[in-house]
Amino acid sequence: MPRQKEILTITTPHVAGDEDIGEIRNIVGFHIRLAHGAVYRHFTETFAQLDLTQKQVSALWLVDDHPGIAQTGLAQRMRMDRATTMAIVNRLEAKGYLVRRKSSSDGRKQALNLTAPGRKALSTAKRAIQQHERWLKSRFSEKEVLKLIELLTRIHE
Repeated sequence: MPRQKEILTITTPHVAGDEDIGEIRNIVGFHIRLAHGAVYRHFTETFAQLDLTQKQVSALWLVDDHPGIAQTGLAQRMRMDRATTMAIVNRLEAKGYLVRRKSSSDGRKQALNLTAPGRKALSTAKRAIQQHERWLKSRFSEKEVLKLIELLTRIHE
């Protein structure tokens, strides 16, 4: 029996009357989860017509920035395990956005490159990301955006 696809549950948007959350208001992780939900919800709405996930867009972007990158190098840069990266590469290859070729520098590795449709999809995705980023950054001053990136980086690095 084929495995069912996991359905992601996105946090619901803020509604009037949900402000009284008690002591949990002081839990940083709770606010990170709510912020992630809001950002993910907007990203999903922005990308609805593209038929690409955040990870697929990231993979396309990295391959574009590093033509001929090996799948292991892609996995390292995306901070994902090799199996997950392979699944993403397989999907992008099936869509005709990526090609695998034997690496000219290391015959044991496969080099990844974008196809013309992959470059077009990435270009469309970058415009959607710019729209999404404008929405997100509009909540902060330029100085606050830089500080927010700095603070979030402390958590994930």
